Amino acid sequence: QVQLVESGGGVVQAGGSLRLSCVASGRTSSILALGWFRQTPGKEREFVAAISRGGTTTNYADSVKGRFTISRDNAKNTLYLQMNSLKSEDTALYYCAASPLNRVGRKSADDFDSWGQGTQVTVSS
Repeated sequence: QVQLVESGGGVVQAGGSLRLSCVASGRTSSILALGWFRQTPGKEREFVAAISRGGTTTNYADSVKGRFTISRDNAKNTLYLQMNSLKSEDTALYYCAASPLNRVGRKSADDFDSWGQGTQVTVSS
């Protein structure tokens, strides 16, 4: 009912920047909060950032705070993640996710019920 498609991943040198996008389609009226998660082989999916429906509330993982910025354009049904000062440890498959709730403080994947297929971000040293 909700489809999410990420884009913008790629290979970038440490210290560089990248901007990820996620376009939602289908029953977009059911989407409240949106978020970004990432995963590396052998690791659990990790919370990165989340944003409320109106964009007034955001939450970030400590590891990315001050470097990443989450934003959304509801008119375009699009979520963004601006990533600056990238580090090798940021290398991961990045997923966008949609939640029927408008809570962003739990940092839990359990709050999200729609997921994209992911876009790969590789940071070289």
